Amino acid sequence: MAKKNALGKGLSALLENANTDITSKYTSDENPKTVSSVSLIPIKQIETNPFQPRTTFNEEALEELTNSIATLGIIQPITVRKLGYDQYQIISGERRFRASQRAGLTELPAYIRVANDQSMLEMAIVENVQRDDLDAMEVALSYQRLIDECRLTQEKLAERIGKGRATVANYLRLLKLPEEVQAAIITRRISMGHARALLGASDKNQQLIILDRILTDELSVRQVEQLVRDGATAAVVEPKKNKKPANALPTEYLKIQEDLSTRLKGLKVDLKRTDKGSGKIEIAFKSDIELMKFIEIING
Repeated sequence: MAKKNALGKGLSALLENANTDITSKYTSDENPKTVSSVSLIPIKQIETNPFQPRTTFNEEALEELTNSIATLGIIQPITVRKLGYDQYQIISGERRFRASQRAGLTELPAYIRVANDQSMLEMAIVENVQRDDLDAMEVALSYQRLIDECRLTQEKLAERIGKGRATVANYLRLLKLPEEVQAAIITRRISMGHARALLGASDKNQQLIILDRILTDELSVRQVEQLVRDGATAAVVEPKKNKKPANALPTEYLKIQEDLSTRLKGLKVDLKRTDKGSGKIEIAFKSDIELMKFIEIING
């Protein structure tokens, strides 16, 4: 089976089309406009992409990129579209743009392309989904946005991004999960595998109960799948309210237990008593020497 284009058919078609490129080489203003050439653009003339599917940027990774750019400069140009006179909007490369701002750069190398809003949305989403580490919810929301705003079916969307229809469907199903589960996906406390397993639970209440177990007991995906198959009956129950420990000793009996331990030279004494008044006393010793001391105390 032929390998699908990693960029996705929609983005690939846009980037390979010379009609979408209006870039001039920055080495000479007299050179003709050619596809895949690069221009230097002042950072102040560039604005971020409103179609950017990434909602958060890892601060540590962004700082590392900033340090790299400050030392080596921009290795890979960003891609922008021209909005008007001396004004550009990012299609891809917002992390590089942000890091360049932090590094104090005043201009960036960029490919300049012509794109309408629908093409912008498609190009930005496909580029980010394919190349960056979006969390699963960001991917799901991006797919849904492509469907809603570009009026694509799941089949057409899968074709555009070079993914299987089942993969697209699995991401879109995440949007049906409770907000608490979606938040756990975003913060990466649970994986995509955990989330897919939770989709098989019977209702929202069960999903939340199992989520709590995942976070508390660090369950694997396979364990979650088993809980869902079992209906989460015996293994997953509502948390019990705090109860007074069974057969807890009244204060006066705790005093007796403490006095016995003192008289027995520090041996551990465990006094157990039922509500009906019956019970037993257990005396623990750690060695034969302690046992002999206990016998001597009893024999007086």
